[in-house]
Amino acid sequence: MVYNPAHEQLDRNLKEGSWNVSISARMGESAVSGKVLAQMRQEREDIVVFTADLMFSNRMSDFAKQHPDSFFNFGISEQNMITAAAGLATTGKIPYIASFASFLSLLGCEQIRTSVAYPGLPVRILAHHAGMTMGFYGTSHHALEDLSIIRAMANMTIICPSDAIQIEAALRATVDHPTPIYFRLGRGREAQVYDQHTAPFELGKAVELRDGQDVAVITNGLTLKAVADAADLLKAEGIHVKVLDMHTIKPFDAEAVKKAAAETGKIMTVEEHNIIGGIGSCVAEVIADYNLDCQFKRHGIYDEYVLIGPPLALYDHYHLNAEGVAKEIRNFVKGSKKGV
Repeated sequence: MVYNPAHEQLDRNLKEGSWNVSISARMGESAVSGKVLAQMRQEREDIVVFTADLMFSNRMSDFAKQHPDSFFNFGISEQNMITAAAGLATTGKIPYIASFASFLSLLGCEQIRTSVAYPGLPVRILAHHAGMTMGFYGTSHHALEDLSIIRAMANMTIICPSDAIQIEAALRATVDHPTPIYFRLGRGREAQVYDQHTAPFELGKAVELRDGQDVAVITNGLTLKAVADAADLLKAEGIHVKVLDMHTIKPFDAEAVKKAAAETGKIMTVEEHNIIGGIGSCVAEVIADYNLDCQFKRHGIYDEYVLIGPPLALYDHYHLNAEGVAKEIRNFVKGSKKGV
């Protein structure tokens, strides 16, 4: 993932010890979920929003200001929040619940499985600050297992949008989806990938962001911008990369994988997640299920707990920025089994 200059300034503030809640709130102004949900609530009264003492971190404060009677802050009580959302969903409401991805997928795992997924209730889980975007906060706040956990639950849809524009498109396109949805989100200041006229969103259908015949790189969400930039860097070297935005993890677009394998013969996945259980595993399952003839490599977090530090430094260390991803793709195309 590539952050904008404002994010770089936040990292400098953190290093210099000048971070505070006010700075954090200003830096997160590009988080759009609260604004979009507030607009959607104007059109329909069945939308309610919950958060767990994080209304400024996730900008649900934007919703709360406009619709205080439809907003509930549960404090540091994620499990109660999930259970209450399930209960309210049985009355015809559409609850959107927002908290850190690590807390929802780990602390709230049983409640999501038993109270939400099992009865198939239309609860929307906005799991923000996914991956290692929390940086300094450490392993308790890093969410590198959440896709592995959530995608094994029946009745669950999983969407990983990449930027503010795609988040809005996904929220609006799925408002009437009959079963639960897990939205895997970043920090709210991700670099823009799409513009208003090129943000197609169809549930379960990948988007081809770049065309190329040498290798297909399948990614989504937090790492899409880095992969797209890496493809642009490699094009100058004569390596043409097909970039697929697999924004929906479940249901998964197997046809896009089959097409990419036939056209390139090489598939690589890139994700800000453990390579076990995430998008790499999804693609590997398709390759095995359909006996596809292609070379395959997974790139992400190689089954470890990541270091603690500034996000930009972590992306550099784990080859999840544009330059690092380009290096991994280059080595794969040239025959190396593992990037160095």
